[in-house]
Amino acid sequence: MRDWIISKFGGSSVANAQQIEKVRTIVEQDPRRRVVVVSAPGTSHADEHKVTDHLINIATAGKHFHKQHIKVTVADSHDAVVSKFSTIANELELDVNDLLQSLKQDLDTDLAGDRRIAFLASRGEHYNARFIAAYFQQCGMQARVHLPEEFGLLVRDSYLDAKILDPAYDNIAKLSGYVGIAVVPGYYGVTENGEIAVFSRGGSDLTGGEIAYALDADTYENWTDVNGVYEVDPRIIAGAQAIPRLTFKEIRLLSSKGFNVFHLDAMLKCRDRKIPIHIRNTNAPSTDGTLILNERVPEENIVGIARLDNMSYIYLEKDVLGEEIGFTASLLRIFQQFGISTYHYPTDKDDIAVLVNQDDLLGSINDLRRAIDKKLKPDFMDVVYNLTILTPVGIGLKNNAYPIIQALSALGDVHIPILMIDQSPSQICFHIAVSNAVADAALQVLYDTLIKQR
Repeated sequence: MRDWIISKFGGSSVANAQQIEKVRTIVEQDPRRRVVVVSAPGTSHADEHKVTDHLINIATAGKHFHKQHIKVTVADSHDAVVSKFSTIANELELDVNDLLQSLKQDLDTDLAGDRRIAFLASRGEHYNARFIAAYFQQCGMQARVHLPEEFGLLVRDSYLDAKILDPAYDNIAKLSGYVGIAVVPGYYGVTENGEIAVFSRGGSDLTGGEIAYALDADTYENWTDVNGVYEVDPRIIAGAQAIPRLTFKEIRLLSSKGFNVFHLDAMLKCRDRKIPIHIRNTNAPSTDGTLILNERVPEENIVGIARLDNMSYIYLEKDVLGEEIGFTASLLRIFQQFGISTYHYPTDKDDIAVLVNQDDLLGSINDLRRAIDKKLKPDFMDVVYNLTILTPVGIGLKNNAYPIIQALSALGDVHIPILMIDQSPSQICFHIAVSNAVADAALQVLYDTLIKQR
């Protein structure tokens, strides 16, 4: 294990010159911060679109924003990207006219298809890393940009869903030979044919996690614009606090149920080498943040409550369906054929409910029901809409059903109807479905009962 910290800074942390100066100060404060992974510049104000969205809009001839019913032309996006980087350069007093000219040339690439989208989508991280490395140098820091195409962050040639190839780890490990601060653009790698391929959105987290794994770092810091992982959404519940410590299992469950902290796959390699992930706030670096660990002592029953809105479930009844070999597999295969992701499917002897995002049913629910009827011939089928799923999570729930009893009793006391309840096989979370209309009230009740009162 190296006594190194890998520090990844998200888009909000590198959105403008003021934020980049905060990043520089943070990096300079600890000599163990030897690798800095950066995202594309984020938004500086509410009506601004992300640089990566503008780049994808250019790559898709304007279709990206058009699909979202946003009136932004290719020319608008081109100007927005150039203006963003020009403003950063001017405010940092960087002499990078050559880099700005290179950016403009890249925006006019003649690549086509997925290659074009991947290449252009990566340019936000690519040029931000080069600008930030230049700024570090200007401030007297020993730093240099290390590009994936130069040091060999090799990925498979699935241009819009890149996956790391094994030789990449040996290539990444060579970064340890550099004595200064390595500034690395996140989100993309290079294929064995030398072409750019990007990870899924949020992939800068993944870059940081893979580098931490390859270098066997002491810690992987994930710097963002919040104080850590909150017990519940602080926009809804006043007084919600950041959780000091979580296990990888707990954060996986919270993330899959609405806690959008960072790329889930970014945790896997860190978990394999027991590398702690430290989520911290660039705007408040003195706060403790949240540590994600392989193991912790369960000091409480519930650490957080996740929330998924706008959910539905398809409910089927059929005599002894639980004993019909292949019934559940066939049902889930039908959802797969319609491109509908399934979140959860509690089942019993004679019935099953499949939980899905309600938006995924738009335009397909009628055909989906016909396909299920034709293939599986249920005795009864119903669709329940407008649900919110609330999921209390904590390793202290293991072999401890009392918090479930508390939750149900508290909701009953204020007459909030429960439309579904199910405990996960891991026994460290349970799911309660309520109507969207009473979701805020239900979340407040569960927070007061399971977290605030402890």
